[in-house]
Amino acid sequence: MAFDLQSKLMVCILALALFLVQGCASSRPPAELSPMVETQRIRDLNHAILRLGDAIDPDEAQRAAQISIEYSRELAHHYEVSSSPVMHNLLVNLGLKPRGLCVDWTADLLARLKQERFHSLDLHWAIANYETTFRLEHSTVVVSARGDSIYRGLVLDPWRHSGQLYWAPTLGDVGYAWKPQAEIHALKREHREARANQRIVQ
Repeated sequence: MAFDLQSKLMVCILALALFLVQGCASSRPPAELSPMVETQRIRDLNHAILRLGDAIDPDEAQRAAQISIEYSRELAHHYEVSSSPVMHNLLVNLGLKPRGLCVDWTADLLARLKQERFHSLDLHWAIANYETTFRLEHSTVVVSARGDSIYRGLVLDPWRHSGQLYWAPTLGDVGYAWKPQAEIHALKREHREARANQRIVQ
């Protein structure tokens, strides 16, 4: 969708506000990690996934860890990320970068992981901060043991550090009140219907 001058100005003001509110002072994404550090991160994530349940297949945990970390880095190159996450969002919204909003990272990483057809792991789309005043809605992938909810899972967030995957237990991710995507979509529908009914009454 094309932006007129007023819309571009509003997006710029919003981006500045986000920097101030979220403390995004960095103007560049994190530097690429050495192969040794990357290998250790894959090992650490693998162990974190295995701790989600005794029935998790070690091979599936290893593949999930490796893909999540390596594909997140690939996406950063594909999205042409050269600035902080919030600044990159601004560039995407202005049409200056192809993709790279949190929903893009989530959709692409989730699609890649689903290609593996895991049997001992479940993959979820989670949304946080929809109802908060000063933080924008955020999406992420959550991995859990088969049959578990997102609340017993592990957040896999490639957006937060511009392609260097961030992970944490869902309930331990400070500042992010994660909920299932379906629950948030249902809430949005309720809000839309309530607004529509209010307009009819008026």
